[in-house]
Amino acid sequence: MRKDKKQVIGDEIGDAQIKQFLDFEPVDATSPSLHKLIKAYRGLRVDDFARFLTFFKEAGYDLDGKDEHGNDFVTLIKDQRNAEDYIELIEKAKG
Repeated sequence: MRKDKKQVIGDEIGDAQIKQFLDFEPVDATSPSLHKLIKAYRGLRVDDFARFLTFFKEAGYDLDGKDEHGNDFVTLIKDQRNAEDYIELIEKAKG
């Protein structure tokens, strides 16, 4: 593969499939907003996560949701290998 081409794995997914990540609810003291962000982070590619954030904000969810220990999304993922792009999208969505 040429260096200027990004590898695409899997088929493109539609808006309805992305919006399904808004349906996940936590089973502990984690805020519903944070839980949805984590599920989407784990299940979506970066480009799809960007689309998810649009739906997330339109639905009125909080980008600063925290877990029972007071950790937000960025704190929870910042040490992970592919987190940088996702964190950048969160920061941009916060404005």
